[in-house]
Amino acid sequence: MKLHRYFAWRFLRMFLGVFLVLSTFQGLFDLIEEVRRVGDQGGFPKALALTALKLPEGIYQILPLVMILSSVALFLGLARSSELVIARAVGRSGLVTLLAPWAVSLFLGVLIVSVLNPIMAITSKLYAEQVEMLENGVTSTISIGPEGLWLRQGSSAGQAVIRASRANSDGTRLFDVSIVNYGPDLGPETRIIAQEAALQDGEWILTNAKLWPLSDQITSEIEATEHAQIALPSNLTRENIRDRFGKPSTVPIWDLPEFIANLEQAGFSSRRHTVWLNMELARPLFLAAMMLVGAAFTMRPTRLGKTGLAVLSAVLLGFALFYVRNFAQILGESGQLPPILAAWTPAVASLLLALGIILHMEDG
Repeated sequence: MKLHRYFAWRFLRMFLGVFLVLSTFQGLFDLIEEVRRVGDQGGFPKALALTALKLPEGIYQILPLVMILSSVALFLGLARSSELVIARAVGRSGLVTLLAPWAVSLFLGVLIVSVLNPIMAITSKLYAEQVEMLENGVTSTISIGPEGLWLRQGSSAGQAVIRASRANSDGTRLFDVSIVNYGPDLGPETRIIAQEAALQDGEWILTNAKLWPLSDQITSEIEATEHAQIALPSNLTRENIRDRFGKPSTVPIWDLPEFIANLEQAGFSSRRHTVWLNMELARPLFLAAMMLVGAAFTMRPTRLGKTGLAVLSAVLLGFALFYVRNFAQILGESGQLPPILAAWTPAVASLLLALGIILHMEDG
């Protein structure tokens, strides 16, 4: 038991060290990019704030690399100090030696998904809003709830709040629409109810609409007018709506099941979010498999040589498995594979492949 605790503690320390180093480099790269983006609009403090919001997403993407490098560094150190030789001499096989580090990597994966994922989702959403405000001067908010779809669009001429009971799959056609227009002084000016709203180039086309002018937030039915069509200017595009609804990483994993249900109720396709949910649930197993991949090539005694080739092989295999996982995610999002199969097959296959290499290296 003491030996298990020792290996577990060594791996945890190595993981934290590699995580800190790579996070620092990621933060510096992001800071340089944000300084270029901000320019003279906000100066260095604004660039630093944007970097802090963007950093969690960048760290989240490099976690498989962190896990592989941590495993490689740990087992290279154990091999050079002959601690692995001693462990084998007292009757512990390679698989038993790996048990504690593998359990720690699995625990870290669960902690990452349950804690870092919500942080990453919130900061990514705030980052997108800050960048949009920086580039366009206004933000466009899009949300979905049990009561329907909500959009907020704005420009220098004012803002509009749009509510729809349902929409088509990409959000460019809304049904049972209610719109309140606000002037530059944020006071309500008009209220519109329409049967349908279709997004075209730079405007919403409202069909079978009724318009009420608003004065002191009082709706006058006498002044209401009916229109077959009304053109409402909009700075939203198909890409804006798709990115807001189509980027499931901006939704915390704890809120994803409810968000998926709301998407389906509003008429949107929830396939991307369903695939992402299953990918996140499988992430701890995939990260644990990455630890085994790093160990598979570096548990051999250093006297056998070719250490550099072994490290390079571990890193290249890790990258290959990572891209296979991304490819499976694309197939799942496009409907070529069921979401569960697309999410769990790469993780399970990576685990089995790593175990196969370890058994081959250990027992021949």
